[in-house]
Amino acid sequence: MRVIHLFVSADEREQVSETLSELDVDYAVTSDGGADSHAMYQFPIPADGVRDILARLHDSGVHEENYTVISDAEAALTPNVDKLQERYAQDFTPLSSFSLRAKARSLSRDTYSFVWMIFLSAVIATAGLLIDSPAVVVGAMVIAPFVGPILTTGVGATTEDWRMAIDGLWLQVLGIVVSVVGSAVTAYTFKSLALVPATLAPASIELITLRLAPSAVAVVVGLAAGAAATFGITTEGPLSLIGVMIAAALIPAAGVVGIGIAWATPVIAVGTLLLLAVTVLAINVAMFVTLWVMDYRPTRSGLADYVSGDRMNTLVVTVAAIALVVSVGVVTAATAQQVGYQRTVNEQVQEVLGQDRYSDLQATSVTVQYAYPVGFTDRETVTVTVSRTADRSYPSLPSDLQQQIRAATDQNPVVRVRFVDYAQTNYSSSTSPANSSATASTSSPTLVAGITSTAAT
Repeated sequence: MRVIHLFVSADEREQVSETLSELDVDYAVTSDGGADSHAMYQFPIPADGVRDILARLHDSGVHEENYTVISDAEAALTPNVDKLQERYAQDFTPLSSFSLRAKARSLSRDTYSFVWMIFLSAVIATAGLLIDSPAVVVGAMVIAPFVGPILTTGVGATTEDWRMAIDGLWLQVLGIVVSVVGSAVTAYTFKSLALVPATLAPASIELITLRLAPSAVAVVVGLAAGAAATFGITTEGPLSLIGVMIAAALIPAAGVVGIGIAWATPVIAVGTLLLLAVTVLAINVAMFVTLWVMDYRPTRSGLADYVSGDRMNTLVVTVAAIALVVSVGVVTAATAQQVGYQRTVNEQVQEVLGQDRYSDLQATSVTVQYAYPVGFTDRETVTVTVSRTADRSYPSLPSDLQQQIRAATDQNPVVRVRFVDYAQTNYSSSTSPANSSATASTSSPTLVAGITSTAAT
């Protein structure tokens, strides 16, 4: 339950009383004089009914922006409270605009604590990536406060609080920079002090290979995370787990960027930085669109009033708009190019493995590094993991894959093939149950520990 305290002028008292009576809302009035004086209305309503009732009051001519306070209530004993609860029990009613802004502001941190929390989470994530520990990486996600500025940016833009939107956007940029710098410093320290093997190849770590370049999956994850965050903040749902989801999409990627910088591997650094950028973009786009669909829509006059009110505001908005358009264009084009390349690689891998001589091989995963490192001397690496059930070698498979990919894409990647060997039972319908049982007991499917890797240039 919520209790609304609404201070209205003498001219609005009649409209408020009539509207609340029509909605079966029980209210109390406190005034400082007679019927022509200002009054304070107090009335309890279900949490899901706040936006609807305030909208009805606004439509009747009441300006709730003058003085409106919403507080929690343990319970309410009024004649119509049960009727109101039944009315709004099954309805999905998001928060009102100013309630949404208040909730978003409550997630904001001061810049000092935000920077330190982001830095520390980047340190933890980088350490977890270098030792290939998912548990440590998850711990870094829990403490990363990325959800605050992302939510304040979307809420500010859709509720016409442009100062909050710009502050949130600035904190997002600052958080990404701090996380990348923190990861690079941590990774370089680990490398310099020999806290990790000197021969460590970052691209060989599984948690890193998952984040080497943008992909369609990353876009989908970002869109889903942004939409989930929107539903969380516009309702009474919890935001803690949603914050972990958003951090999961950002903090490990920032850690990989830092590792790529520390190991002087531009292909890893640039590819993962692009992944990080497209994920942030997808989260923000999903949140803005979801808020728009939920009828939190800014008016052009709101932005125009903000810009025209101060020359500095005009400059800030103009610069931010130009930077945003350029960034979105570059990230979108590069991501589309990379996604197309990955799709072509997958198709070519499938075509090669479809040949008769590779009939007993099956691709289990294909990992593609960023494929367009302009000005870099390093070539991207395509790692193909295949399973086999026969003890046979395929020395020509890497070169066959490389030639097929080169012919289809004009790229000349380094192709690595990793074989995962399985032992398989020989079972047919003619085998007796007893024999098949005996066969299974001596030749059950098991994963062979040995993994063979082959590379071709």
